[in-house]
Formats: sequence, C-alpha cells, structure tokens
Amino acid sequence: MKNILKSKHKFENKEKMILRDFLALERTRLANERTLFSYIRTSLYLLLGGIALFQITGFERIKWLGYVSIALSIIILIIGIFRFNHIKFKLKKYYLKSKDEGLQIKDLE
Repeated sequence: MKNILKSKHKFENKEKMILRDFLALERTRLANERTLFSYIRTSLYLLLGGIALFQITGFERIKWLGYVSIALSIIILIIGIFRFNHIKFKLKKYYLKSKDEGLQIKDLE
C-alpha cells in the first residue's frame, strides 16, 4: 500500500535549470492534474455503478457488490487526492529550490 501512495524517486537538481526544464515542470504539473481528474472520473463511475446495483429489483443477492463498489469509489478518490497533493508538494519544492539557484533573464533569450 505504501508503494501506491508515495513515489520512490527523490528528485535532485544537479545542474542549473534552463527554460526547457521549467516547461517540463509545467507539463508535469498539468499531467498531475489530468491524473487527478482520471481518479475522480473512475470514482464517480464506481459510485454510479454501486447506486445502480441498489436500484435494480429482483437481484437482492448482488447488493453486496453495490457496497463494494461504493467503498472502492471512496478509496480511489482518497488515493487520487493524496497522490495529487504529494506530487504537487514535490514539484513545488523542486521548483522553488531550482528557482533559488536562479534562472537569469539572459537564459530566456
């Protein structure tokens, strides 16, 4: 479970960052947001599936599947939000650390 929630990689900046690196950080930030939306979408689909299983009449034997679906929906949403915040924090820390080292105006030209 620990491997799902935290990444194993420790990011270290060994060289001065250039514009390309800042753009890569921005792409990674946007990819992180897309991944959060995927977690939310999956969670909502499972929630709707669980609610639909409760609404079906004549299939009382599979109502447990509705409970499992709703529980998985909540778990997936929590994991998605946790991973989003974890990666966001790491990117912010990496960005601020590299910004302190400096990206000069002349590097942008």
